[in-house]
Amino acid sequence: MRINGRIRVREVMAIGPDGAPLGVVPTAKALAIAQTHGLDLVEVSPTANPPVCKILDFGKYLYELAKRERESKKHQISSKLKELKFHVNTDAHDFMVKMRHAEDFLFKGMKVKLLIVLRGREMMLQDAALQKARRIIAELEHVATADQDPKLVGRNVNIMLTPLPVQRRSRKLTAEEPEEEPSGTVA
Repeated sequence: MRINGRIRVREVMAIGPDGAPLGVVPTAKALAIAQTHGLDLVEVSPTANPPVCKILDFGKYLYELAKRERESKKHQISSKLKELKFHVNTDAHDFMVKMRHAEDFLFKGMKVKLLIVLRGREMMLQDAALQKARRIIAELEHVATADQDPKLVGRNVNIMLTPLPVQRRSRKLTAEEPEEEPSGTVA
């Protein structure tokens, strides 16, 4: 992006500080108008014939561009994917810890891929693995939906969970625990 003296063409289509077109003017005249207003002549469309230049505050212009870029990044949906592995015989406490992690990830808007891994002789427990997968989906339905029914792929039962829209998400598994008061006597 060229500004002020770096604009090397003879004539430019100038746009004034108020946004009104000034028409095709010599570059020197457009630069003089910009300097009388204490602003810069900025080439915004170099490929046009003649090039389009605006009279504006260049620092403010860069700030506005950066601000617009930040805003657009803020509204982009992040597509992070988290993966959690379970086993058919995962203990109840470990199961709840992993469920809380899954709920946290989903509440933050991340997709979660859950794998129930079947090792060795656990392949005989495919029905139990599918039942556990349905239980996981049921326990997380307040924060996510399953993309498809759980299915056995190789030695794993795969479940892909997508978070619900922000307004419909709620927390059930992650309850804030009350703080314990210190017990004991002071002597």
